[in-house]
Amino acid sequence: HQDNLLFLWSITVSIFGIGGLLGSSGSRYLTVKYGKKKCLLCNNLLMIVAASIMGCSKIARSFEMILIGRFMCGISLCVPLHHQYVGEISPRKLRGFANSTSSFFWSLGKAAGQISGQRELLGSQSLWPMLMASCGFPALVQLVTLPFLPESPPYLLMHKGDQEGCKKAIRQLWGEGHHQAEIDDIMKEKATMKNTKILSVLELMKEPAFRWQLYMIVILTATVQLCGINAV
Repeated sequence: HQDNLLFLWSITVSIFGIGGLLGSSGSRYLTVKYGKKKCLLCNNLLMIVAASIMGCSKIARSFEMILIGRFMCGISLCVPLHHQYVGEISPRKLRGFANSTSSFFWSLGKAAGQISGQRELLGSQSLWPMLMASCGFPALVQLVTLPFLPESPPYLLMHKGDQEGCKKAIRQLWGEGHHQAEIDDIMKEKATMKNTKILSVLELMKEPAFRWQLYMIVILTATVQLCGINAV
C-alpha cells in the first residue's frame, strides 16, 4: 500500500540520524578507552560492512539491508573523530586550517553524492546499488593508510601518560626538531582538565548556567534543517 511505502521510505531516510545520535553519544567513552586512531579504524570497518550490505540489497531483494546499512553508516559517520584527530596531529600553526578542512570535505562529499545520484549518472535503476556502496571506497582508503600514522600525541600524553610515545608520535608527524613547547601545552591542558568536571548530556540540560546557550544551539540547528537547503 502507498502509505506503507511512504512510511518505510521515511524510516529509511531518518534511520541515518538515529544511528548518528547513538554514534555521537558513545564517542567520548570509546575515544578515551581505545584512542582516536583505533576508533577511526573500527569506523572504517563498520562503513565498509555497511556499504557492502547496501550494495548487495538489490541482488538479495531486501530493503531491510538498506535500513541496516544506513543505520550503520550513521553510527560510523557521526562519531565526531575525524576533525578531532586531524586537529590533534596537526602542528599548531596549521591547526585552524586543518580543522576547517573537515567541514569543507564534508560539504564536498555531500555535493559529490548528490551529483552522482542523478538519474543520468549512478541514480539509474541499474546502477543505484553502486551509488549506495560508494561510501565504502573512502573508508577503504583510510583503512589502508591510517595504520601508517601514529596515535594522537595529546591522547598518548593525557590519557595514557606515555611521554616517550607522545614525543615519538610528534617527531613522526612534524619531523625532527624542538617540540617541547607543544608538549608543555598538552601538559597544561591535562592539568586544566583535572580541575574541570565533564558534564554528561543530561547534566548539561539540567545546568541553568548553560540553558540559554543550549536553547540557541538547538534553535540554530533546527532552523538549518528546516531552511530548505537540501532541496536547493
